[in-house]
Amino acid sequence: MGRIITIVSGKGGVGKTSLTANLGVALSQAGLKVLLVDADVAMANLSLILGMQSSPITLHDVLLGESTINDAVYDGPGGVFFVPSGLSLEAYRRVDSERLESVIKGIQENYDFILIDAPAGIEKNVMAAIAAGDETIIVTTPDSPSVADAIKIKLVAQRLGVNPIGLIINFARNEKGEIKAQDITRLLELPVMGIVPEDPEIRRSFMQENALPVILRKPNCPSSNSIRKIAEKLAGKNIEASAEEKKPGFFSRLFGNFGKKKQTEQIKKTTQE
Repeated sequence: MGRIITIVSGKGGVGKTSLTANLGVALSQAGLKVLLVDADVAMANLSLILGMQSSPITLHDVLLGESTINDAVYDGPGGVFFVPSGLSLEAYRRVDSERLESVIKGIQENYDFILIDAPAGIEKNVMAAIAAGDETIIVTTPDSPSVADAIKIKLVAQRLGVNPIGLIINFARNEKGEIKAQDITRLLELPVMGIVPEDPEIRRSFMQENALPVILRKPNCPSSNSIRKIAEKLAGKNIEASAEEKKPGFFSRLFGNFGKKKQTEQIKKTTQE
């Protein structure tokens, strides 16, 4: 039976959706079958980060009872599967978000991990997204407003009977005034699963003409490395670096080419003798 984890934040703008996309890809790279679900039925953004904006059947259709969940599952980048939310405001007004739990639980056995990207806040659709999971991971930035909202969303999850398993601190700059990880842990009484630094490559990844999660576009950047470590904790095993991750650095290439040139010269000299 797969794990259903709802990624929540309380406060918007903390990078929750981008983390959901990249964490899902990292788990897929570990050989796991991963489904990403965009449960933000009002302000869907996960499809933009995955570069999958033109999906004909969406979660809206499923929650309206017009399609099955399997009809709305698409192949996403990096080996993940993806259920998008629609962009229609008319369909949004009519969806029954309370059906989400039964829909997701109905396909739980088909996947190793189902990651649900919840909306920000604590309104009805957020409650439905949290209730659809068995566990939650709370995303926060190291500042007072975000941490205060993280505390609220933790209490909401607990009241819904969903287990908060940890925190991800995002957009960390190590600047004066940031709340330290140990203090956030103490306030929320939850372990920090990882700290993801602020990284311009994340923004560049979804500003490309063909958007792609940063862990695929720049697998060796600081944010990708941090997200991979979080995925390793969840998966319980090491995740092999991608081919791009294994590319030699500048000095390795420089001296490697120098060594090859020297070796070639020695072969020529020997042949001439």
